[in-house]
Amino acid sequence: MIQTVVKRDGRIVGFNREKVAAAIRKAMLTTEKGEDESLIYQIVDRIELKGPEQSSVEEIQDMVELQLMQSSRKEVAKKFIAYRDKRSIARKAKTREVFLEIVEAKNNDVTRENANMNTDTPAGMMMKFASETTKPFVDDYLLSERSKWAVKNNYLHIHDKDYYPTKSLTCVQHPLDKVLNYGFAAGHSESRPAKRIETASVIACISLETVQNEMHGGQAIPAFDFYLAPFIRQSYIEEVKHIEEVTGFDLKHLYNAQFDDYIERSLDLLDGDKRFCQHAINMTVRRTHQAMEAFIHNMNTIHSRGGNQVVFSSINYGTDISAEGRCVIRELLKSTDEGVGSGATAIFPIQIWKKKRGVSYLPEDPNYDLYCYACKVAARRFFPNFVNLDATFNQHAKWRMDDPQRYQYEVATMGCRTRVFENRYGEKTSIGRGNLSFSTINIVRLALECREIEDKKSRIETFFVKLNEILEITANQLIERYNFQKTALAKQFPLLMSKLWVGCDDLSPEQSIESVINQGTLGIGFIGLAECLIALVGHHHGESDEAQQLGLRIVGYMRDRAQQFSEQYEHNFSILATPAEGLSGRFTNRDRKDFGEIAGITDKIYYTNSNHVPVYYHCSPRKKAEIEGPYHELTRGGHIFYVEIDGDATHNPQAIMDIVDLMDKNNIGYCSVNHNRNRCMDCGYEDAQTGLEVCPHCGSTHIDRLQRITGYLVGTTDRWNRAKLAELNDRIVHK
Repeated sequence: MIQTVVKRDGRIVGFNREKVAAAIRKAMLTTEKGEDESLIYQIVDRIELKGPEQSSVEEIQDMVELQLMQSSRKEVAKKFIAYRDKRSIARKAKTREVFLEIVEAKNNDVTRENANMNTDTPAGMMMKFASETTKPFVDDYLLSERSKWAVKNNYLHIHDKDYYPTKSLTCVQHPLDKVLNYGFAAGHSESRPAKRIETASVIACISLETVQNEMHGGQAIPAFDFYLAPFIRQSYIEEVKHIEEVTGFDLKHLYNAQFDDYIERSLDLLDGDKRFCQHAINMTVRRTHQAMEAFIHNMNTIHSRGGNQVVFSSINYGTDISAEGRCVIRELLKSTDEGVGSGATAIFPIQIWKKKRGVSYLPEDPNYDLYCYACKVAARRFFPNFVNLDATFNQHAKWRMDDPQRYQYEVATMGCRTRVFENRYGEKTSIGRGNLSFSTINIVRLALECREIEDKKSRIETFFVKLNEILEITANQLIERYNFQKTALAKQFPLLMSKLWVGCDDLSPEQSIESVINQGTLGIGFIGLAECLIALVGHHHGESDEAQQLGLRIVGYMRDRAQQFSEQYEHNFSILATPAEGLSGRFTNRDRKDFGEIAGITDKIYYTNSNHVPVYYHCSPRKKAEIEGPYHELTRGGHIFYVEIDGDATHNPQAIMDIVDLMDKNNIGYCSVNHNRNRCMDCGYEDAQTGLEVCPHCGSTHIDRLQRITGYLVGTTDRWNRAKLAELNDRIVHK
């Protein structure tokens, strides 16, 4: 006897006789004989008594068809079958509509979900076709009923759901020394260990590119300067050997000559060993510069996926104070400053300066000169961003200035904001680790559901009850995905699980990755803290101290629950200040339909990213830092502090340094600075003047603004979705 019914969206409800009767009656009314109440309930009785205790909607409809075909009203059966077919076509119509929009290269939120993908190209179309067909498969076969319920009802968003069936992980910080020193296999060939700076640069590119195809998130190098530094010395020695070949002199005593820096200087007035040594230095600097140029060029041109997608790459550097490490940093910054092509700003890699007192921040620090240069380059080229190694939560007890491998104990950031450092199940480090997967909670919806409760205390208490329920569902969903991911075999990720992921050295190709992936993190994200607070107390956290304290309480509660989940499930859970691109408008659109247009909450087509104050809120950089800074300690899965500055920053690196000072004073973990940068989309010309409409170089009127979206630079806003464009238009200068 049927007791419960599994609906198409996965929900389980009680069997409703009247719904079945109504469906049969509707079919009968389309025939000449009309309805037959006696027959209707005879059929309903048979189905209810003979059907399985739990039946699906489709199974019940099949039984209705069979009973009608066995009755005297076979014409009703035909109508019922026709109606089912019509409804099936209607359900598929949405998929057909999406596919046609992709085929016709329409500019909409589906095709512009990822601003760094060109879905107009054949490969880009294939990526979107695959994405849009895979997501329903995940819903139908891989998600639990509770997870499907939370997604369907707009409480939860599962990031990179289209990659769910591949069992891929999100991101990783490459231990580049392993592939540079020992080589690796990629595709149908093998790479030998690097011997010179040019080779090291190319192998770094190949490592990032290869693993991008094995993962669904970004790729990063945690200590670019430390990893490439040894190849500066090897290239220098190679240059000395060239001099030996030309002169016939034995210059082995110069191989390990000590000098403070690799600075290109004139050979005039130099002779003997000093001349030979300086010539080798000059040649090494030039080769390093070319190697850094090649690295940046490759990162902006090598397509790792369909849709003209280049690698979502990031590099961290700034704390190697050796002559060789400083050479890598200096020439990288020079190449970045010069730009690519006709002088355009490089979109990738995202570059991140490691700011550390005693090393790379204060005037007395050994790398202070390079820090100043980094700020100058950032004032023109947006990069580098800045990670604060002095933040209380970014420090490591094992870090020592005299340790040549101290970079192992320095936090490294993924450019978009993802952070991996703490580790309950292994060494505390960023290297060889990354995020496994993450999902984002719509905390605005939870607040909107409590909005009609008049008593403020009861309203807030009810919100926390709802938040706890969704946190539980989210943690379970992440565990479900983890349990699916861990069944993957090492051979499915040829480079990641043979050279890069921590602990992978002991894996054979046919072994599962279960024994090593627990070193990664499971991220619980959130969006719309500002709108959530407006719904609960009438103001966002930039407007009142009451809202700020409640905001910290909410995110602090999420952090505490993540720690409890870590103990409960024995995994590394963390809270992530979600970087929302396509999601920024998806949650809002549904909430507006359900709750109407509410001032300050659903009256825009986007929700404010994570814990940021709204982009339209006027405040100084200092106030913004004071408001947002405390959230960084709570969101150890990743965070970022943005500041929008006015005018041409090219000649004002002090403006960048002032923002880094705010980061230092407010215990902020990671920051970047946005400023005006015009780009001619026809010739690549760039400048920073306000209101540029005609390119002074080629006369084109196709002018766009270079902008960040969720941490990444995007070369054209043509690929931004409506929600992010609306947010861009609302952004104000902080001053």
